[in-house]
Amino acid sequence: MSYSIAEAARRSGLSIDTLRYYERIKLLEPPARDAAGRRAYSDEDLLWLGFLTKLRTTGMPIRLMREYASLRRRGVAGAGRRKAILVEQRRTVAERIAELQSCMDVLDYKIENYEQIERKLATENNPKVEGLTA
Repeated sequence: MSYSIAEAARRSGLSIDTLRYYERIKLLEPPARDAAGRRAYSDEDLLWLGFLTKLRTTGMPIRLMREYASLRRRGVAGAGRRKAILVEQRRTVAERIAELQSCMDVLDYKIENYEQIERKLATENNPKVEGLTA
């Protein structure tokens, strides 16, 4: 299947400018062109864009994404380094998840604390409620 740049942007969730930028910085191989000379993205291109989006979401720097893309073009010869890049990024993501979980634990603690305060205030301000909460 073949997709115009607008359709590829819509399907990938990236802007047309981002697609052109990724092409310019060599994250994305220049797509094939249709008979009129317009970019024609393939399903494989869209899968690669999806992967690049995941890498960006993990916070991977463009520099490493470019290295990964360059190694990908080399085929299996670059597989070891590509794996190393992903292993390191996974470690970084795991650290960030742990940090966010710690923040979530603090938020949960504070929310529970405020819920206890609200329950106490509700009982003090409405003695009839006290019998129902016991």
